[in-house]
Amino acid sequence: MIKENNQNKLKQIIDNLLLINLFTVIFFAIFFIFAIIMQFNGIFIFINFIQIVWNPLIVPLITILIFGALVNGISSWWKRKLLSQEEDI
Repeated sequence: MIKENNQNKLKQIIDNLLLINLFTVIFFAIFFIFAIIMQFNGIFIFINFIQIVWNPLIVPLITILIFGALVNGISSWWKRKLLSQEEDI
C-alpha cells in the first residue's frame, strides 16, 4: 500500500515536471517566432538571445520532451500488450 502510494506520488511529480517542460518548450517556440519577426524588422537582440540559449537550454528541453513522449508511448503499449495477454490466459 505504501509502495503503491509512493509510486503514484513519484508519477505525479514526473508528470508535473514534464508538463512544465512542455509549456517551457511552447514558450520558447513562440519567443523564437517573435525573434524571427523582430529580425526582419532589424532588431537582432532577440534572435541573439535565442542563439545564446539554444544549446545549453532549449535543446535539452526538447530532448526531455521527446524522450518523455517516447517513454509514455512505449509504456502504454507495453501495458496494453500485457493486459491483452492476461485476458487470453
